[in-house]
Amino acid sequence: MKISYHGHSVVKIRTNTHTILIDPFITGNGLTDLTASEEKPDVILLTHGHNDHVGDTIEIAKQSNALVVAPFELAAYLGTKGLNTHEMGLGGAYEFDFGRVKFTKAFHSSSFNSSEDGTIYTGMPAGILFTAEGKTIYHAGDTALFGDMQLIGQRNNIDVAFLPIGDNFTMGPEDAAYATELLKPKVVVPIHYNTFPPIKQDPNLFKELVSSAEVQILQAGEIVQL
Repeated sequence: MKISYHGHSVVKIRTNTHTILIDPFITGNGLTDLTASEEKPDVILLTHGHNDHVGDTIEIAKQSNALVVAPFELAAYLGTKGLNTHEMGLGGAYEFDFGRVKFTKAFHSSSFNSSEDGTIYTGMPAGILFTAEGKTIYHAGDTALFGDMQLIGQRNNIDVAFLPIGDNFTMGPEDAAYATELLKPKVVVPIHYNTFPPIKQDPNLFKELVSSAEVQILQAGEIVQL
């Protein structure tokens, strides 16, 4: 398995058989190394409906016929755009042929702004637990710090956690460092920072605050070292 980071909250997972994209915000993302028209994933996983997470999902899914797995209301909306979707709810898990997906709670908001449809409510925001080939990845999506992260850490042997550190809209470095203590991953990667002025952060501050996991600060296109 190869796990790579591509700026903002974009994560790509390559298993032996599938390519999975998480929150493919590419167009308008000044920190990414990807080009939307060149992406051909088998699966797209979405944490919530904000445009900087849904990103290029519609274009990419149409050109690759990717399965889009998302919280119920978001998946239902994207289904009206002709996409192949699988709807899920928080706390639910499903065994796909590419791996196991479970949506966890996240404390944030979730809506999609469309020039065609206006502002669409897209249900509850979520984090994602993805398990395949003996590895478990936790992508927190956009979230505040919350105590049940301890339960997530106790009930899952997390190899890599992707945690937002941008502050303003999500956890900042201090709260993300405490979240790392609760989750107990082997490796933690800071995400959702420096894309826009309100979320400008120094990831090295986060690294200095974390003592319970290996912190890997990745540039776009770099691979997590497991």
